[in-house]
Amino acid sequence: MSKIATLEIDGNQFELPLIVGSENEGAVDISKLRDASGLITLDPGYKNSGSCKSEITFLDGELGILRYRGYSIEDLAEKSNFLEVSYLVIFGELPTAEQLHQFEEDIRKYTLVNEEMKNIIDGFPKTAHPMGVLSALTSALTAFNPKSVNVENSKEMYEAVCKTMGKFLVIATWTYRKSMGFPLNYYDNTKGYVENFMHLMFELPTGPYAADPVVINALDKLFILHADHEQNCSTSTVRMVGSSHAGLFASISAGVSALWGPLHGGANQAVLEMLEEIYKTGGDADKYLAKAKDKNDPFRLMGFGHRVYKNFDPRAKIIKKAADEVLGTLGVEDPILAIAKKLEESALEDEYFKSRNLYPNVDFYSGIIYRALGIPTDMFTVMFAIGRLPGWIAQWKEMRENKEPIGRPRQVYVGHPLREFKR
Repeated sequence: MSKIATLEIDGNQFELPLIVGSENEGAVDISKLRDASGLITLDPGYKNSGSCKSEITFLDGELGILRYRGYSIEDLAEKSNFLEVSYLVIFGELPTAEQLHQFEEDIRKYTLVNEEMKNIIDGFPKTAHPMGVLSALTSALTAFNPKSVNVENSKEMYEAVCKTMGKFLVIATWTYRKSMGFPLNYYDNTKGYVENFMHLMFELPTGPYAADPVVINALDKLFILHADHEQNCSTSTVRMVGSSHAGLFASISAGVSALWGPLHGGANQAVLEMLEEIYKTGGDADKYLAKAKDKNDPFRLMGFGHRVYKNFDPRAKIIKKAADEVLGTLGVEDPILAIAKKLEESALEDEYFKSRNLYPNVDFYSGIIYRALGIPTDMFTVMFAIGRLPGWIAQWKEMRENKEPIGRPRQVYVGHPLREFKR
């Protein structure tokens, strides 16, 4: 027997179904509330509102749990690779060895980007932020791939996935090449997906480039950790835009723009900007730790704690090990990274931070890795977007396959009532 919640308003009672998810998450279904009562709910930021039912990602912020399709992030980061996890997130099951091989081969078929796209990127100044360029280029892909995807045709949907995975990686790295004034690179079909990222970014015509396996492994893990994160701002944006039946490229372009914001994907960029500010003012990490503990000081320690994970960020434990391996392998001597290590060590031992669960999060460690690899700060959010791509695709695909209605939030109007027009 299904359970219900009863809402009483002015003596009138309204019965609302209770929904329970597979991990015992409870929800009150208010989809019929306005029809029954004439009232809506008000929830700024949708902090207490579920917009959909999803089978993709489970997140428990209190317990520090993150799972894709039922698999723990710890297992996936240890035993899998990014393309395997991408297949899992998008299609629902881990691929067989044959399916994974075919997936990689099929992505390679679509890595060439139309040469006319260069005309678009040439229109941007070198100083343009890479995320703005990436959003525009992603949207522009629609012009070169105008046919809309029939989501009910599995072959068409699969091809659209491979095309998006292939082309997005290339244009994401083009935003860096543009900012550096380097010639644009093309995907190398003899290399793997993550190794191709390094090739696309850093290989120059003047000589061969070989990426360190430790670096490839760290980036692979970072992309896995970012692959999806439930109904965050950019993911909700992709679903909202897609609910109008906008195409996959257009919807992902909107997600890129949402991710760009400093309150979302810009967090790891904010970490490095904070570290650079500490360095410019003398490099005294302890001074800034004291400022962070002073409630009267507006300074915020970026990269510590998480708005969703109230205990610890499970991704941070995984990537901390990778960050240590990268720094050890590359032997980077950088005063900015030295400050980061000092902040990390002090915060992990300081009772103030420990008692408040203000531990370094994934943004803190990802920023350290990117800095060590020589990736510019304004490219950090592009890195996030590359990792998040399979999640955006999966969420768009799920929303369309579930035939979800067009997103159309309500509002409570608080402006002027009817006024007479007078000059």
